[in-house]
Amino acid sequence: MLGRSANGIFWLFRYLERAENISRLIEAGFRMALTRDASDASDEWRSLIVTLGLRPGYEARYGAEYTGAHVFNYILRDKDNPGSVLEMTEMARTNARMVRGGITREVWESVNDGWMKLKEALARPVTETRLGDVLDLVRRQSTQVRGAMEGTMLRNEIYNFARLGSFIERADNTARILDVKYYVLLPSISYVGSSLDNVQWENVLRSVAGERAYRWLNAGRMDPRGIAEFLILDGRFPRSLAFCYSKLRSNLASLAREYGSEMHCHEILRDADCQFHQATIDAIFEQGLHEFIGTFIRNNTTLAMQIQRDYRFID
Repeated sequence: MLGRSANGIFWLFRYLERAENISRLIEAGFRMALTRDASDASDEWRSLIVTLGLRPGYEARYGAEYTGAHVFNYILRDKDNPGSVLEMTEMARTNARMVRGGITREVWESVNDGWMKLKEALARPVTETRLGDVLDLVRRQSTQVRGAMEGTMLRNEIYNFARLGSFIERADNTARILDVKYYVLLPSISYVGSSLDNVQWENVLRSVAGERAYRWLNAGRMDPRGIAEFLILDGRFPRSLAFCYSKLRSNLASLAREYGSEMHCHEILRDADCQFHQATIDAIFEQGLHEFIGTFIRNNTTLAMQIQRDYRFID
């Protein structure tokens, strides 16, 4: 498979996953802002911009004023924001068109249809009353493309590159959410169980679509330590770091069988696997959650870049 085509597949699914993750973050931020006074709501919107790494661009446009309408329109549709949801969706479509011969008709139609609907929905500024419908549309597009891929694509190298893109992006998103909310966890395990904001923790779970699963597993108990363990180490939850890396391992192994050899990215992944197998939530807290997540994000980025080098996406 040509590196250019592999790159197109890889980034098609990274962009779709990123757009979905952003929509979930906006929804969680909006829910949180509704329960706060004006000052705290502004802090919540600022936290969202920081999570997405958009603070310099946002403040260049709006200064230090963080209002809901400014924030979610900047993230969703602003032409000055190269990381907007609209831009992510357009880039996904561009990549899908580039690899049109390597994906099924159902996958292409799902990508194209979602892009057309979202472009129409974001042709004018989004109001609070329309926000929920727009976010539902973003998530629905991602779900439909993923469903079309699972239901119609051969389990070959194209499928594996698509899944690698999805789970690299998903792991990065979960890690960044935890990192930005780190101030809620506090740096020492000895503080767990003190007066913490459970609503904030519920918000963290909502932003990764994990609230119901966590409550089901923990009888509704909101425990910061338990939530961190759930999002990092619980291999049953499809947005946990451990789950994402189990899928990366499976898809990279499939590529190794298909190409007849392993690459350097396989070695990097094995090293990361060792960290997960040896990690406990107590050890992570003692090390420092922020330090653990910072190392994970750097390693995840290194793995993504090495996959692209090994399979000749980039020089």
